[in-house]
Amino acid sequence: MIGLIDCNNFFVSCERVFRPQLQGRPVVVLSNNDGCVVARSNEAKALGIAMGVPYFQIRRCVEAGQVTACSSNMRLYRDMSRRVMSLIARRAPRVEIYSVDECFIDLDGIDDPLGFGRGLAAFVTRGTGIPVSLGVSSNKTLAKMASRFAKRYPGYHGCCAIDTEAKRDRAVRLFDVADVWGIGRRHLDRLHRSGVHTAYDLTLWSEDRVRHVLSLPGVYTWRELRGQACLPLEPRQPRQSVTSSRSFREPIYDLETLRPLVADFAAQCCRTLRAEGTAAAQVSVYVRTDRFRPDLPQYANSAALRLDVATSDVRELVAAAERCLEAVFRPGYGYKKAGVTLGDIAVDAVQGHLFDTVDRDKQRRLLEAIDRIQQANGRHALRVALQGDVEQSVRRDHRSPCYTTRLSDIITVRAD
Repeated sequence: MIGLIDCNNFFVSCERVFRPQLQGRPVVVLSNNDGCVVARSNEAKALGIAMGVPYFQIRRCVEAGQVTACSSNMRLYRDMSRRVMSLIARRAPRVEIYSVDECFIDLDGIDDPLGFGRGLAAFVTRGTGIPVSLGVSSNKTLAKMASRFAKRYPGYHGCCAIDTEAKRDRAVRLFDVADVWGIGRRHLDRLHRSGVHTAYDLTLWSEDRVRHVLSLPGVYTWRELRGQACLPLEPRQPRQSVTSSRSFREPIYDLETLRPLVADFAAQCCRTLRAEGTAAAQVSVYVRTDRFRPDLPQYANSAALRLDVATSDVRELVAAAERCLEAVFRPGYGYKKAGVTLGDIAVDAVQGHLFDTVDRDKQRRLLEAIDRIQQANGRHALRVALQGDVEQSVRRDHRSPCYTTRLSDIITVRAD
């Protein structure tokens, strides 16, 4: 048996943990630069607020106090995700983290999978304040389906099991094919034209027809909807690349303003490498003007640089990103977005280069010292001189404090 643990309305729930006055109120979380809605509470959904709706369309509701808007606070959300997953890993024998708010757990060998899952869900909620839903079934696709039912219907009390053939048959008949895990949007129109509207409709197809329309991944989904197990739990694979990017509050026209922001992107990517014990051998930078302003000159470009030796040294990576930026920057354009991607990721114990001029052992000791200082004093304690602060260039008028990652933002409790 496999379980799927899914945090309910995760971004909103993270905000509510530290602002309990938001419980029961319509709450939305906005994208970068407060552009559009990317998360909604159940109360906001009940008001008809759609996912992706531009903020300006609901601004009056926010100003009138009918809806609470929160700017995205990814630092808080990532830290809360880490806490949730660490609690799950304490009790679950095997865990596969699927996304920031979902993970699969191995329930094989457990006498009462649903009871174990309910206890684990309660343990997570008690430890973090994040409500979670649990789906249990014989494979990943049906477990995802069960978790949707657990969220959708209060009678399940947050936990649903599809553990018999009768339950599987009833579930696939009720489930919209658009919500089936693994069915992409690009296939929906064709499925609908062919009369497929529920998961059950898809199970009636032959395997050859599924393979022709949905290719091999669709076949795995089809088999799992019919009760077979095709997708085993997998350990988290090393990432192939690391990216940091932002849309800016206002267009940036000069290189000297853009340079420190790109350096900060590179430094953020470097922190990810250091945390995961990996290194990168390729750096790429892209810039883009505002595509939603056709009245302005348009330009987009990218450049990449390959390093002789893979590294996680922020000094080398920032310098490489700066060279890439200089290669693509063109004066006369207002740049609305930029980003840095580090590729060719490898474990940090990498092969050196015959003509390498860097003392890698000395570099390793320096980086370890920097890590210790930043862990003890915050990530801004030591910075590359060129590095700016990209947070200052992003609109976040409704951002909450970083309660768990910034010492100055920790909640103060006073007892009379």
